[in-house]
Amino acid sequence: MFAFTMMRASNAITFLVLALLLVDGVHCEDPYRFLTWRITYGDIHPLGAKQQGILINGQFPGPQIDAVTNDNLIIRVHNYLREPFLISWNGLQHRRNSWEDGVDGTNCPIPPGKNFTYIMRIKDQIGSFFYFPSLQMHKAAGGFGSIRIWSRPRIPVPFPPPSGDFTILAGDWFKRDHHRLRRMLENGHNLPFPDGLLINGRGWNENTFTVDQGKTYRFRISNVGLTTSVNLRIQGHKMTLVEVEGTHTIQQIYSSLDIHLGQSCSVLVTADQSARDYYIAVSTRFTRRLLKNTAILHYSNSLTRPSGPFPPGPTLDIASSLSQALTIRQNLTASGPRPNPQGSYHYGLIKPTRTIVFANSAPHINGKQRFAVNGVSYISPDTPLKVADYFNIPGVFSVGSIPSYSTAGGNAYLQTSVLGANYHEFVEIVLQNWENSIQSWHFDGYSFFVVGFGGGQWTAASRASYNLRDAVARCTTQVYPRSWTAIYVALDNVGMWNIRSEDWGRQYLGQQLYVRVYTSSHSWRDEYPIPKNALLCGRARGRHTRPL
Repeated sequence: MFAFTMMRASNAITFLVLALLLVDGVHCEDPYRFLTWRITYGDIHPLGAKQQGILINGQFPGPQIDAVTNDNLIIRVHNYLREPFLISWNGLQHRRNSWEDGVDGTNCPIPPGKNFTYIMRIKDQIGSFFYFPSLQMHKAAGGFGSIRIWSRPRIPVPFPPPSGDFTILAGDWFKRDHHRLRRMLENGHNLPFPDGLLINGRGWNENTFTVDQGKTYRFRISNVGLTTSVNLRIQGHKMTLVEVEGTHTIQQIYSSLDIHLGQSCSVLVTADQSARDYYIAVSTRFTRRLLKNTAILHYSNSLTRPSGPFPPGPTLDIASSLSQALTIRQNLTASGPRPNPQGSYHYGLIKPTRTIVFANSAPHINGKQRFAVNGVSYISPDTPLKVADYFNIPGVFSVGSIPSYSTAGGNAYLQTSVLGANYHEFVEIVLQNWENSIQSWHFDGYSFFVVGFGGGQWTAASRASYNLRDAVARCTTQVYPRSWTAIYVALDNVGMWNIRSEDWGRQYLGQQLYVRVYTSSHSWRDEYPIPKNALLCGRARGRHTRPL
């Protein structure tokens, strides 16, 4: 009844959905999942004191999205805030459809009192991800939630079905509201050190995960914070890593696990200890001041609360984190979203068509703190780049407004930075970090192979250390201080895609850019047309989308 009512109220949207599905050759077995979200302000108490948070249907964190590979998500978002709002989907690849990416380079914001319907197909994806609000530091007020994409029933998964599936959204938190944090950034100051860590939006021992002794459970963990990497351990228990951002991994066992900003993963935990309660401990990484939080792993037959000190974890040590990162590799014999081994795509045998080097920096421009990539600090245009590109609106951006190679020296400057790339290119991207802080980078619309880590300056000789056999494919990767990380990516997704720092203050002050993956083809098999329900703003206001 709910789906029927939604379809009657949204005939134009439903027609668009059906047309896109017909183009993509989808059969009737791929279901729709209709969701309606109401975005409001509300009181939350994450660190004990009342704050104004951003709620979705009255919830903080927001509702969990459960979907199966190739499902069609129809999410109507009503904005009841007093300011524009957008939601982005951290890790969903939006095949041929950057119109639904939910960042200000591709979408006009949802105005106060208005709504927008996201129309997305979870094409050939599995795994653990999350969504978040992408504008105006809204992420510091909430509005985020988890996404679980399950394999289709006939697709083998490389581990027995667990007895339960739990979500942990961990991340740092500020007592200052997002308006004050935004003003701080705009006045030329970086974000301060956060006030605490949250687990699923709550504080110390406010989350309990109940397990039966002897059974195995899946925990999906995401770092939804703004500024810090975290480390997670479970007192007295080992964790078996089985998936990162849609890739099944070789099943390594860990006593603690680093999750950097924007990253997600899945671990299996067997309740194989004596019947009592245990701490699930989360603490910050690479910070001199330690923030920590705990949840409870509760055995269903336990009568004993957790005891002992807070389980210790690594803090400033980089070598152990790098060593752990090198052990995270792809399971070449496991199926991904289709019934074929994940390793059937031999990225290591393909010669990249070009090498791009992105170096982050923290310049002052016009007397204010900014952050930059290759000396260019991104500024948002008055019209989304994707919309301007579609309507051929001049003066919004120019392709090639950011160099594709880091150069020493020179003054940083403000620019709407867009890198041009061609459809079906296979590129090598080097993320070079000359700062003393760890970096975390995300590429919207893509999953890339993390082929190498190294210290100091990357050179062509660094390729000798690359993993060209079973590098993990993911959408977010870390770069250690004064180090580099190399990734390979097949540019097989046409559109305008955001590459950004997952440190939200750095992202807000310019450490991001867009990649325009271009083809002269106008086939729907390469890229979907502008949605009929697309919001138009800036210099595109008053124009009309092309009817289907």
